Amino acid sequence: MPSKKPGPSVKDKETYEALREDGASKEKAARIANAQGASKKGDKSEPYEEWRKDELYDRAREIGIAGRSDMTKPQLIEALRSH
Repeated sequence: MPSKKPGPSVKDKETYEALREDGASKEKAARIANAQGASKKGDKSEPYEEWRKDELYDRAREIGIAGRSDMTKPQLIEALRSH
């Protein structure tokens, strides 16, 4: 059976391993484990429309959205929501 241990870029290794054990893909488990504010389940953040473009860009970079540097604010919002 393949190892479920995360790479060095995963911030919350316990969350990552729990998600992998529950059947999440490596990408999804890493994305959730690295998400800011993931420690509080159900924690609400402001809607993307209220974020500044640089904040949207940083979030898109965190989750690996390609082409983000050429995107407008509405395009970043759409890409983040559809990821």
